Amino acid sequence: MVVAASTCRTETVFDYSWMNVVVAYWNRYPNPSSTHVLTEDTIQREVRDGKLFSRRLLSKTNPVPKWGARFYNNVPVKIVEDSVLDPVKKTFTTFTRNLGMTKIMKVDEIVVYSEQKDGSTLAVRRAYISSQVFGFSRAIRAFGIERFKANGNKASNGFNYVLRRMFPDSLVGGGHHQHVVTTTSPAGELPATTTTVSTTNGSLNNQGTLKSAAKVGYEFFKSHASKIAQLFSVKN
Repeated sequence: MVVAASTCRTETVFDYSWMNVVVAYWNRYPNPSSTHVLTEDTIQREVRDGKLFSRRLLSKTNPVPKWGARFYNNVPVKIVEDSVLDPVKKTFTTFTRNLGMTKIMKVDEIVVYSEQKDGSTLAVRRAYISSQVFGFSRAIRAFGIERFKANGNKASNGFNYVLRRMFPDSLVGGGHHQHVVTTTSPAGELPATTTTVSTTNGSLNNQGTLKSAAKVGYEFFKSHASKIAQLFSVKN
């Protein structure tokens, strides 16, 4: 079976150190922007090769449009999250995927948090969204992309809320970064636009680099999405 898929990429800069962001990550629920997150449980955690590997199980719910009610009841969906924290390279990578409703809409998401030269933290979020519902795949994927964007904004707002409460006097990078510009691509296509990180001082547009990264990211998802879970999973 050929399963059509769409991809989406966003960038967010948090005006806090990488260490603060990592510490806050494990404490970001609850917050005013995360009412759709019902539960979170750590299943397994271990240090391997100097890196921290974690697996968590989350329960989330989201309202669906009226046309979606025929495919999906608004019941909690289990989300498994694998993560790898590398304290040497100062990168923190998370991979999440839904365990239920995968034939209707399957969402694989990778987020990489990395330290920037000005001391702030860049979060690059990529999603691979697919559907096996014949005749409605395109509409469901389009809905998934818009939901991904909306949830990304909520997640960033909620994360910043937690960061402000935990580290009220620890702003770095000038405290001037704004939220994201998003690029998307339908199945079989590459993004026609590039991502721009906006600041109050102007826009930085590394067109060649970002276009190349978008192409590489899309091809990676296209070829390896089904294997990402194994790559990030905690060793038994």
